[in-house]
Amino acid sequence: MGRGKLRIYLGAAPGVGKTYSMLSEAHRRVERGTDCAVAFVEHHGRPRTEVMLHGLETMSRAEIQYRDTVFTEMDVDAVLARKPAVALVDELAHTNVPGSRNAKRWQDVEELLAAGIDVVSTVNIQHLESLGDVVESITGVRQRETVPDEVVRRADQIELVDMSPQALRRRMAHGNVYKPDKVDAALSNYFRPGNLTALRELALLWTADRVDEYLQEYRTEHRVSRIWGSRERIVVGLTGGPEGRTLIRRAVRLAEKGAGGEVLAVYISRSDGLTAASPKELAVQRTLVEDLGGTFHHIVGDDIPVGLLDFSRGVNATQIVLGVSRRRSWQYAFSPGVSATVARESGPDLDVHIVTHDEAAKGRNLPVARRAKLGRSRTIWGWLVGIAGPVLLTLLLSGALPEMGLANDVLLFLTLTVAAALLGGLRPALASAAVGSLLLNYYFTPPVHELTIADPKNVVALVIFVGVAISVASVVDLAARRTHQAARLRAEAETLSFLAGSVLRGETSLDALLERLRETFAMESVALLERHDDTDPWSCVAFVGTRPVGRPEDADVDMPVGDHLALALTGRVLPGEDRRVLGAFAAQAAVVLDRQRLVDEAEEARRIAEGNKIRTSLLAAVSHDLRTPLAGIKASVSSLRSDDVEWSEEDRAELLANVEEGADRLDHLVGNLLDVSRLETGTVTAVLRQTDLDEVVPMALVGVPDDSVELDIPETLPMVVVDRGLLERAVANIVENAVKYSPARMPVLIAASAIADRVEVRVVDRGPGVPDEAKDRIFGAFQRYGDAPRGAGVGLGLAVARGFVEAMGGTVTAEDTPGGGLTMTISLRMEDDAPPLPTDAATETT
Repeated sequence: MGRGKLRIYLGAAPGVGKTYSMLSEAHRRVERGTDCAVAFVEHHGRPRTEVMLHGLETMSRAEIQYRDTVFTEMDVDAVLARKPAVALVDELAHTNVPGSRNAKRWQDVEELLAAGIDVVSTVNIQHLESLGDVVESITGVRQRETVPDEVVRRADQIELVDMSPQALRRRMAHGNVYKPDKVDAALSNYFRPGNLTALRELALLWTADRVDEYLQEYRTEHRVSRIWGSRERIVVGLTGGPEGRTLIRRAVRLAEKGAGGEVLAVYISRSDGLTAASPKELAVQRTLVEDLGGTFHHIVGDDIPVGLLDFSRGVNATQIVLGVSRRRSWQYAFSPGVSATVARESGPDLDVHIVTHDEAAKGRNLPVARRAKLGRSRTIWGWLVGIAGPVLLTLLLSGALPEMGLANDVLLFLTLTVAAALLGGLRPALASAAVGSLLLNYYFTPPVHELTIADPKNVVALVIFVGVAISVASVVDLAARRTHQAARLRAEAETLSFLAGSVLRGETSLDALLERLRETFAMESVALLERHDDTDPWSCVAFVGTRPVGRPEDADVDMPVGDHLALALTGRVLPGEDRRVLGAFAAQAAVVLDRQRLVDEAEEARRIAEGNKIRTSLLAAVSHDLRTPLAGIKASVSSLRSDDVEWSEEDRAELLANVEEGADRLDHLVGNLLDVSRLETGTVTAVLRQTDLDEVVPMALVGVPDDSVELDIPETLPMVVVDRGLLERAVANIVENAVKYSPARMPVLIAASAIADRVEVRVVDRGPGVPDEAKDRIFGAFQRYGDAPRGAGVGLGLAVARGFVEAMGGTVTAEDTPGGGLTMTISLRMEDDAPPLPTDAATETT
């Protein structure tokens, strides 16, 4: 069983006649004997559409109850059981009622197609998922029901149902689309002429693109190599030179002469990566062609004419725009040039326009490095060997070794030429070959002392000498240049690898990146400048080195990063070959800047969320834990002031005790709330001084019953550096929490000891303990562990305790008590110049 075929009627807006066209197609197929069934069609009360349903089999719908309301949807099971040859399914982008077989109607259609049923459906252009933002910007209405573009693209047939905006508005005014009470609102809002025109253009362009895809598929399947001029496609050949802007504008003007023209700018670079194009100029031309509605393409090819023609035929172009060659007249002796070659090989189906420009016949003048960069000292030695060497060798052979023979003389002079090439490169070697050949001719080739050669064999020898010398010098020079290029590319690769690694590692230090940039290019300063729009002044986001410049124009080197961000470097002017790596640094700087801002925004959002959480918890605390003691105080005071009851002294004392207890609870709760607020706002300032623990810890036990705590603080402990008030509050909160959870008749132990340079205070209880995964969580604000009753506090004590201890440079940790329970350990800094602990004291406290 094969897959069914999908036919879609596409419209620009509701009311253009998609459903009517679909039903008309169904009637035509029924007349031809095709089995058609209406799976789901909604006529929306339009009489002409409703009439078209007559004579067609309409299938029953599935009823689905949702939120006490019954809705009807397409019954997929019924359609699959009926299995007509063609099923009519209206509104492809419709969202089904929750509880349906599928979430979207297009998914229902996919099931029908998979079952071998042909489907005819409808959809509006505004329901395509990729165009949601565009439609919203045009109409101001966000379409919530969408269908993936790929579903519509896969349709076997797409038919555009088109209607002019004026005709659609007349149809609406006559009541053929909406009811009369909705017509005025629709015409003045969504169905304005401008909206309808824009939606119509979207539908036409989208359909044209699909038609173009079908044409390309047909050409590929049938191997059609000839160009079919179904629409004007103009290819602009760019060289990276300044004439490219002129060519792009000329091509755009040509495209505008015909409807639907398209401009494709292409730059072809050689596969070895050696190019004379200016990256900055190419970037400018790319921006220009994209701003003018065209596209930019960068391809690789060693044969530029062949690559340009292959690209043009591959995109079914109809015209090529090239510039007049910038080569000088004498250079045409070596080759006819790219323009002439493309024009000759283009064939009759591809027009070639050769456009004149200001740079014609001026030479390329592009920055191509041809000199071997061997170093200054090597170049000087090369010239000395190449010029002075042949002279000294001539004196030596003429005086000391006059009978060596011409062959040996030539080999010796050749040796000097090779040495000059190895040392200084091409130019010293050529000079050595020229000087050596003259000296050989004048002093060693008969007739001597004349610049003439009598024997033809000697002519051959000298010619071979010059040829070998030039060949060796060229090879050495080429090897030196390639070595320099390899070293440079290796350095670039290492730099780019560093940047890629920094991206993967998530490094966010903008200063470190700019410092690396400054060191890489040996600049005096590097600044990252930013402005909000084209009229605002530049501001410095970050810089390293000396004082930064205020504008990119004032820098020695500037690299734009987008429209409103730029790198400005001072110190020296960089060659064009360095701008590729500089561009990578600039892009990374923009990424790091965005990442830093996102991190700052996330941190700010976290602080706001934490503050909101604390405020919410505070409201919860105020709503119950503050109200409970207030209610007790209010009841006791009201009872004392009552004139109807004569209270005894015992009753009066008990009521006053209740008032005092409620006030103490309020004081404690409000104090913790204020302490948490101080900790959250960072206003807690510890006044540190040397203190004995046995003077502070007992003061923290004032609020707990005497028999609920055992104290073991040796007097021999070293002094600690703490804030006495903060430490007292921290210990009091921890002890209060331990007493709260400790079983009756099992007192809490408070012990202290010295370990290395710290003094530890341990609060040990025998309560239920805390699981390991919750030991850090109990120190959060408003955290209450287990089934503690609501009146037992709001969970601020441990949070305040940890905050105060950390403000003094200490730590608070929780660990299990051997045998059951929880031990809170407060670690405090010991006095720096405290004497060492005696051995017997250490044994006692341990």
